[in-house]
Amino acid sequence: MIGSDYTLELCNVFHSGVVEPGSLFQRMTGGVKTGVILKDVSFTTHSGEVTAILGSKGSGKRALLDVIARRVPSQGLVLLDGAPLQPGAFRGTSALLRHSARLLPSLTVQQTLALSLTKVSGYLKSQKVKQVMADLALSQVAHKCVTNLTKSEYRRLVIGVQLIRDPIILLLDEPTWELDPLNTYLVVSILANAAKKYGCAIVLTMEKPRSDVFPFLDRVVYLCLGDVVYAGPTRNLLDYFGSIGFPCPQLENPLMYYLCLSTVDRRSRERFIESNHQIAALVEKFKMEGQALTQAPLHEHRSVMNQGKVPLSYGKPSGAHVVWMLYVRMLASIFNFTKGGMKQVFMRLFCLPLYFLVLWAFYNESADYQRAFITKSGLLFNAIVGTYFISIMNTVCLFGPYRSRYYQESQEGLYSGASLLLSCNLVSLPFSLISTFAATAIIYPIVGDLTEGLDYIYFSLALWSGYVFAEQQALAVMMLVKNGLIAGIVNIYITCVYVMLASGVLRSYKGYEEWLYYLTYITHTRYASIFLHRSVFKQPAFNLLPYNDRENCSSITNLIQTSSTINTNSNANCRYPSGKAFLTERFTSKNFAGDMYQTGDFNLDFNLGVAFAFTVGSMILNKFLYLMPLPSYIKDKFRE
Repeated sequence: MIGSDYTLELCNVFHSGVVEPGSLFQRMTGGVKTGVILKDVSFTTHSGEVTAILGSKGSGKRALLDVIARRVPSQGLVLLDGAPLQPGAFRGTSALLRHSARLLPSLTVQQTLALSLTKVSGYLKSQKVKQVMADLALSQVAHKCVTNLTKSEYRRLVIGVQLIRDPIILLLDEPTWELDPLNTYLVVSILANAAKKYGCAIVLTMEKPRSDVFPFLDRVVYLCLGDVVYAGPTRNLLDYFGSIGFPCPQLENPLMYYLCLSTVDRRSRERFIESNHQIAALVEKFKMEGQALTQAPLHEHRSVMNQGKVPLSYGKPSGAHVVWMLYVRMLASIFNFTKGGMKQVFMRLFCLPLYFLVLWAFYNESADYQRAFITKSGLLFNAIVGTYFISIMNTVCLFGPYRSRYYQESQEGLYSGASLLLSCNLVSLPFSLISTFAATAIIYPIVGDLTEGLDYIYFSLALWSGYVFAEQQALAVMMLVKNGLIAGIVNIYITCVYVMLASGVLRSYKGYEEWLYYLTYITHTRYASIFLHRSVFKQPAFNLLPYNDRENCSSITNLIQTSSTINTNSNANCRYPSGKAFLTERFTSKNFAGDMYQTGDFNLDFNLGVAFAFTVGSMILNKFLYLMPLPSYIKDKFRE
């Protein structure tokens, strides 16, 4: 059990990894340049303290945070209260926060904090939310949308999401990145007060520290190319460097002065060699003399304000609670009056009906002549394809923020991808069902009778299965593809392949080689398209349709009435004696002989059932896909 006062200690830590970024192929094949990133790093920090890790770009600051968070392998010891800090223990008590953390854009400040995943809820959580907003100076913007916050407010809110869980160690990667001097001072001063108030050990990285934040830093660690130039209390900084012959000039910012002293000068070859030798001497000097000089007695770091305090909120909530909170969070991001919320409502509910309204405008005037076979088959094709494509568009546009948040929170061990998808499905399924039924009601009078309620329901369900199937396909692709445009193109390309293959509209099954015909059996489109066409063209209204007002097709009744017959009477315009003949031509193989209505492939219940089997199967498959461990370079791509 970790008490109210604790110590985080690193002893002789070494870490090797990628020192230069490579291409995707190089990363997959292991052909990137690797080397030692951290070399014999040791330092100590205590509860209630703010420790700054300072260094230029490439010095190893981020790698050091990853080592403390137990996200990368390392040699040496990382101890919490004298015991090795394991990855599970870190996730259960502490947090690592990147400066690029993303929040859900449609929520307000108060909703973001209130819907964060914590073990506590109800009154205790609401009080904690108010307290954190007051401590981070966010009370005045409590009802402001996240997208309308300033950079400083956004950064403080991201920190607040972690503070509300009472971490005992909070690692912050560049919390003052791109902030002006006033807001940099504000953020660091707030962190210093929060560290003492909550008894949290805060370790942050900074690339360009200002002099006005000096009083708020209890400890400082200077890194240069993975080596420690200095690690110890800030109050000993000036004395130590003065004792080894590097006093800080008057009116200079000591933090920045010694950072420059610890940085390799690359302006010329001579300066590069000289600064390298100087830094090597500083590193060796600190190993020999500095560590004994910079250590302070443990009793000086006891936090009076935090005695007896044990974290209550931190840790992982139960699985059911996580799914419920994710579900409520998504609903809250949809049902609000922000721009993002209204966009989600419009895309989820109105995009598909608007598209079907356009189809209605084009196909409403189609008359019951011979060309109705092609016209209404084209309407069904456009309905299927439009349902697929709009589902893909909605998923690519709307799922991105939830995915980014997932890849950040999953690193904290809060929930798995299966929990995210379950909550997403619980939210999206009712919306897609309502949207599909409303869209079908627009075009169904063209192909059927709305008074036949059961037929309309089945027709809508077939299209809904396609909507959900395309949504699950998009979710699977977005697990690996970050860019929304690329993910959309990949999904549309995949969809075009099985639509062209199995819709039966662009090309009849009779024109396929046997292997291509059997390939249609593994597509959702085959079963949805056959169901929709069979439910429409089975109607008696499609028997003996005239060519136009002056020409009928009565002579086709004298033809042989087999399912494989194609009309060859003297009127070449009268091609299809019935809907059955049209279906036989479009959806049977070239070797088919017999009555198509007697085969199971054309059974309405069978095709609707298999269409939903594809949909449910894709949902289950995605749950497993999002549980699979991904290479670190893919996961990092989503978190950056």
